Amino acid sequence: MTVDPTEFLAARFDEQRPHLKAVAYRMLGSLAEADDAVQEAWLRLARSDEREIENLAGWLTTVVGRICLDMLRARKRLGEESLDARLPDPVVSREDGTDPEQQALVADSVGLALLVVLESLSPAERLAFVLHDMFGLPFDQIAPIVDRTPATAKKLASRARQRVRGAAPPADPDPADQRRVVDAFLSAARGGDFEGLLSLLDPDVVLRADGGVLTGGLRVIRGAGAVAGQDATFRRMATAAAAHPALVNGLAGLVNTIDGELVSVMSFTVAGGRIAAIDILSDPERLALLDLDTAAG
Repeated sequence: MTVDPTEFLAARFDEQRPHLKAVAYRMLGSLAEADDAVQEAWLRLARSDEREIENLAGWLTTVVGRICLDMLRARKRLGEESLDARLPDPVVSREDGTDPEQQALVADSVGLALLVVLESLSPAERLAFVLHDMFGLPFDQIAPIVDRTPATAKKLASRARQRVRGAAPPADPDPADQRRVVDAFLSAARGGDFEGLLSLLDPDVVLRADGGVLTGGLRVIRGAGAVAGQDATFRRMATAAAAHPALVNGLAGLVNTIDGELVSVMSFTVAGGRIAAIDILSDPERLALLDLDTAAG
């Protein structure tokens, strides 16, 4: 039986697709742009001579990294909104975590809080950190992508690591512990219980709420007192909407609906038994792009 070379190449590429999308998502914080980057990588592979590629996985990772770097630099040049102005796209899945592609996207605790920190890095720093620290690519392979020496690429990753360290607290590892705290938050919110909310919040908690153009973009509130002071808003949300438990970027979260219509997605970073970060996406335009048919359990 004759094997079509194009079909064989496409099959090999599809084996790498989940990994490549995970790389692109960490680089870009956008699911749609990550898909675009992966598709562009396929087009470049299709135009290449596969026989000259010794390590297909490494070659594709490098190509996706270069594509993402170009996209990040284009954002800067064009002055497009960054995640300083909006939340990254959430990856929402069922609590049983049975979707392999979703698991690959959010492996290594890539929560929304970490993605926000990554957005504060320069494009070159972000690439060096993501490819080396998250995917183990050696600096001699990273260096040509950023047009630097391996030693300079190593310094880029080091600077990024210092920015990331401590900026996004590591979540408690037990999903059941996370869910208990989120359930307690929801109960306190329904009751408009300021003291109850305050007791669940880390003193340095950060609330990021992105309602899109209707609310002027991203709103950030810092500190337990200020976040708990949103109790009236939390109560309106918790009493008007049906809250469905879900995983948001691998962490305990909520998918909120009113009359079956999606109104918000909430992610909670629970660290040391308290909520260290709350990320809320309620932008109708971006919510409409999410595929949540099987996400809420």
